[in-house]
Amino acid sequence: MLALTGGWRRTAHGAGLVDADGTMRPTVFAEMSALAATTGAINLGQGFPDEDGPREVLEAAREAIARGENQYPPGRGTADLLAAVAEHQERFYGLAVDPAREVLITAGATEALAATLLALLDGPDDEVVVFEPFYDAYAAVVALTGARLVPVPLRWPAFQPDLDDLRRAVSDRTRVILVNDPHNPTGAVFTAEVRDEVVRLAEHHDAVIVTDEVYEHLVFDAAHVPIAGLPGARERTLTISSAGKTFSTTGWKIGWVSGPARLIEAVLAVKQFLTYVNGSPFQPAIATGLRLPDTFFAEIATALRAKRDLLGAGLVAAGFDVSPPAGSYFTVADAAPLGADDAGDFCRELPRRAGVVAIPLTAFVSPEHRGDYRTLVRFAACKRVDVLEDAATRLAAAF
Repeated sequence: MLALTGGWRRTAHGAGLVDADGTMRPTVFAEMSALAATTGAINLGQGFPDEDGPREVLEAAREAIARGENQYPPGRGTADLLAAVAEHQERFYGLAVDPAREVLITAGATEALAATLLALLDGPDDEVVVFEPFYDAYAAVVALTGARLVPVPLRWPAFQPDLDDLRRAVSDRTRVILVNDPHNPTGAVFTAEVRDEVVRLAEHHDAVIVTDEVYEHLVFDAAHVPIAGLPGARERTLTISSAGKTFSTTGWKIGWVSGPARLIEAVLAVKQFLTYVNGSPFQPAIATGLRLPDTFFAEIATALRAKRDLLGAGLVAAGFDVSPPAGSYFTVADAAPLGADDAGDFCRELPRRAGVVAIPLTAFVSPEHRGDYRTLVRFAACKRVDVLEDAATRLAAAF
């Protein structure tokens, strides 16, 4: 087996992928998906839809392939998609963005995050404040940079940060405040007070705000509010989003980052040595998607809200305590009322016992804080209605 060195060693250990003897092991996501395959269980673990996106978007990709748009696109992205992202930011949020200087197309939001953090961080003297639980790539990429991750806990059941915890976490060593809103894995949407305090602290400590907003159109109770639109935030905020969640095209890996030109230039300097460019025929297709009428964006949120309610009712009927999400694909449930003491063990047994796969929330937290989330489980609602109904029936029968 090849030895892990440098940043890769830090990343693998930080992500919990390497045992004490150096043996690599699969992520919990791969483990649970394998359990779904071997047991025939319904996979509510990983957050990918089981339905295709809008016909107009799929057809635009086919047409682009037929036109021969199959070679490298421009390094920043195609002019039409850059323009569509800028139009989207103005249309939905009133944010004026220069498509030629303030937008960069990436291989999904994860590459945008990686390129951004690699561009902004410079070793162990830098800190990144993040809300915990967090998307697992955050810790992995921060580990590659050598910087220090500083978590601010989100506590059951509301999953809103305590503002005093946030203030204690941010200091003059903070280079980046990383905000995922709507939040994966909890489904929380942060309050106006939280957003305002993030901006105030970033200004006071001269930090950059990096926002992960991939679920921006999957908010159930109020319109999404991007931090970049708040007073004092625009010149220090990089906003990241992607097409996968909005248009059910997670496999296309088309994302983007927008923000001040000086910061975008820094991200581009890194991104060009990661994927260079990607997804040539998918870029015009996503430009088509971003220009779909308002009714499309309203309908996808309405449809997912109904699925959230269906899944939540099924979990309650099975005996879980449930934290109703305000956005995203995900619902977090507490399995303690069902006798669980360890979410990982519970999720490994769940496919055999109930024919359903979920993910332990401990997969999204740092090792020293896993005890705080030890009985919490994440379920994904981004499946067909009949699949969710079947899952609810199975859970009720098992418990």
